[in-house]
Amino acid sequence: MARAAYVTDLRSLQGECSANYARLLRLVGDLEAGQQRDIALHQDARHLGELHLAVLEQAPYTTMIELTQSGPLDGVLEGPRMRVHLYHDVRMAEVTDFQRQRHFNGRYRYPNAKMHQPDEKLQLNRFLGEWLAHGLAHGHAYDMPELP
Repeated sequence: MARAAYVTDLRSLQGECSANYARLLRLVGDLEAGQQRDIALHQDARHLGELHLAVLEQAPYTTMIELTQSGPLDGVLEGPRMRVHLYHDVRMAEVTDFQRQRHFNGRYRYPNAKMHQPDEKLQLNRFLGEWLAHGLAHGHAYDMPELP
């Protein structure tokens, strides 16, 4: 019995990218190219690490941001690292680099050499959304007003 090929869910992908754009704008605020914001992550009294947002490039219609996280396991595991492009004209943010891997396709045949999931691009953007939502819920930036 043949398996049906994965069909990219564009509505879900665009929804994630739009929501991530709004989340990133709240966290990045008025940062400009070359600037960084560190956000301490806490849950109850526990310090969970730091979320680092750096604006790498800025143009009239796009901004490139790098997100990294440091924490208690830094000596053992490398924290997550992403580059995200913000497209201001369509109000979307897209993951373009994850853990130093670049250019993700909308869909992959499975299995494949790099073992990407068929919907790898959607999953990366969902992960970004969860990561940013966590930063908004549990973060406190030292150089900006308290996040709502």
